[in-house]
Amino acid sequence: MGQATGREQAIAMRELPAQRIAEPLSGLQERARFFNSGNAFNIVYPPVPHHQFVIERDRAFEARTGTALIPLDLSRQLLMPAPATTPLTLACYARIAADDTLDTRFRASGEIYYVINGRGRTQSGDVAIDWKTGDVFCLPGGVESRHTAADDDAILWIVSNQPALVFEGLTPPSPADAPIDPVHYPSAEIDRQLDLLYRHRQDPDDAGMALVFSADRQEASRNIMPSLTLAMNTLPPGAQQRPHRHNSVALNLPVQGAGCYSVVDGKRVDWQPHAMTITPPGAPHTHVNGGNEMMKVLIVQDGGLHYHCRTMDFDFCDRA
Repeated sequence: MGQATGREQAIAMRELPAQRIAEPLSGLQERARFFNSGNAFNIVYPPVPHHQFVIERDRAFEARTGTALIPLDLSRQLLMPAPATTPLTLACYARIAADDTLDTRFRASGEIYYVINGRGRTQSGDVAIDWKTGDVFCLPGGVESRHTAADDDAILWIVSNQPALVFEGLTPPSPADAPIDPVHYPSAEIDRQLDLLYRHRQDPDDAGMALVFSADRQEASRNIMPSLTLAMNTLPPGAQQRPHRHNSVALNLPVQGAGCYSVVDGKRVDWQPHAMTITPPGAPHTHVNGGNEMMKVLIVQDGGLHYHCRTMDFDFCDRA
């Protein structure tokens, strides 16, 4: 190792630009770049913001919108090259006019759907799902799906992991190699499962009273997709969820609960029906039901990825 000159020592190593091989002997060597411990770990990305998608919700519920896919896109704020709600997820509202169809294809390994309003049918490859208000279903990604509304307008909420595949430059697996299979959760069964939860005791260290969605192939991980989790969180009238934090981001779709609100990083956010909000990763937060009916909020997190990486770091914020 050569000894640095006084002039070289006067320049901090973090100020060095990317270094190259001095005399490359091939195109492969020409591609090589070197950084150092002073400048390799100081990249500053914009944080995931706390955000409420009211404008997009209003557009989805506006009849004159017709049939449209409405991305909840924060890619410009996040400095990402393609539509994204968070670095690993893309959420959308899909409005389908009565007797009309909407075709979608996501560059994703899986897609989660919730029927906000209406009824209809989704045809994805050789799979057909007849859905109605309150249903949840999940499909492998990368396949063109045709969503057809019945005789009334329909609104769907869709979440996929498209930004994760875009980040890696990946294409979705074929349906035969997909990590998930199509699955359908009817609204009546969701309600039955919630009633079952409330007939059993909740312990103080339980993370809440939430119904977590999974499937046969994901049963061991208790996720709906390898990287994403889906839960219907609930709270009785007058109750408050214990303040907590976790490293996974949360996409929150209020399903039921006039008078409900969240407190995120000390700031109150009043819920608006079906206006999705983002809880940033690591942000202390709680949910409060100040109304007279059961609170229901559908939550997608990139929790599957964090559990796999052992980085979830869930903790209650009111510990002594």
